[in-house]
Amino acid sequence: MASQTITQPNIEALIQQQRAPQEFAQLQHLVPKRTRVVVTGLGAITPLGHTPDEFWQNLLAGKSGIGPVTLFDATDYRTRIAAEVRDFDATQYAIDAKDARRMGRATLFALAAAKGALADAGFPDGLKENERAGVLLGTALGGFIEAIEAHKGFLQKGPDRVSPFLAAVILPNMPSFYVANYYRARGYNSTVVTACAAGTHAVGAAAEVIRRGDADIMLTGGADAVISEIVFATFGVMKAMSTRNDDPAHASRPFDKNRDGFIVGEGSAILVLERLEHALARGARIYAEVLGYATNSDAYHFAAPDPQATGATSVMREALRNARVTTDQVDYINAHGTSTPLNDVGETLAVKNVFGERAYKVPISSTKSMIGHSMGAAGAFEAVACVMTIRDQKIHPTVNYETPDPACDLDYVPNVARPANINITMSNSFGLGGQNACLVLGKYK
Repeated sequence: MASQTITQPNIEALIQQQRAPQEFAQLQHLVPKRTRVVVTGLGAITPLGHTPDEFWQNLLAGKSGIGPVTLFDATDYRTRIAAEVRDFDATQYAIDAKDARRMGRATLFALAAAKGALADAGFPDGLKENERAGVLLGTALGGFIEAIEAHKGFLQKGPDRVSPFLAAVILPNMPSFYVANYYRARGYNSTVVTACAAGTHAVGAAAEVIRRGDADIMLTGGADAVISEIVFATFGVMKAMSTRNDDPAHASRPFDKNRDGFIVGEGSAILVLERLEHALARGARIYAEVLGYATNSDAYHFAAPDPQATGATSVMREALRNARVTTDQVDYINAHGTSTPLNDVGETLAVKNVFGERAYKVPISSTKSMIGHSMGAAGAFEAVACVMTIRDQKIHPTVNYETPDPACDLDYVPNVARPANINITMSNSFGLGGQNACLVLGKYK
């Protein structure tokens, strides 16, 4: 066996066939090596705090960030609660007040989160015109909300009263631009717009930018600010959001039998990814390693998940293949877990399809049970939660899990955080438009 040449397709076939872990371990050293990508910095502006540690400690405590809507008058709407980022002042993050008035809320969140991530990674003064440092962020709506408000003003006041800075507010690539501009990342730059999968998609794709040699450092994650009249009207008529307006803290209840819809959230999370050799050369602290990811499409329906969970199943299998990991090696799954009747059943089915009987032994939790669904930022928040899970060897709970659903019968870590031995995590994101993404992170060794 030692003299046999094992190619990448060979080893991936073994993974897909779920050969014994010990056999896989014996063969893995024969696979051609690839560039390793690690996480060296974290930043987060969330409904549960404005730093990754505050966010994480509140998740472990099972605290809810959901409350009455204050960003607009929601009196006449079916849903009147949301997970807002409260007490946010962009100028506290060295963002010029004049600049702040010319940026969208999502961009401001991203800039603040990026500043924290860079400082955490050891770049307090930014990236200093680095052409090997890039930015890849995900968003669902970018500055769409500001565009709606600007259109109202245009109709009332006419074309000459439109702001000359409007394009810098509403375009979905503006968070990526401003992060690069403020912190002098002059390399690869792009934006992923894949709805609720965008944050996860962006982190995985940013790792691939480094793997193929196009960057040494990537700022990646997601940002969205979608709490507004038009969004609440849209999802309200779709009856997709919870209407537990009198009990906000218990409204988001993924996998619980009595769930009645998701809660809209907002914010940004940014991760600093680096080529391993680059991180080691500068003595960086390493949180975790990006082992692999995948993205695909249900090609089924713009909103409803495939009842057979075909796309979700496939994206999880492909992410494992890309990460060169077997199902027996996954210690924790951070679920998409939106608290909608169809999504939670579909995700449960997909986990069973991929993991078989072991699905009942893998702990799963939903970050959205406490911070709602922040669209393009959601997967980035969940990536940070996975990194913290690896760091602290603790799993945050799925809160509000009170009544078991026969169709959702896995271990969702109900209500109370749990210590665990975590080496490898998987994070799922399933977006409107049937766009799916899955990210696999591991303890750095």
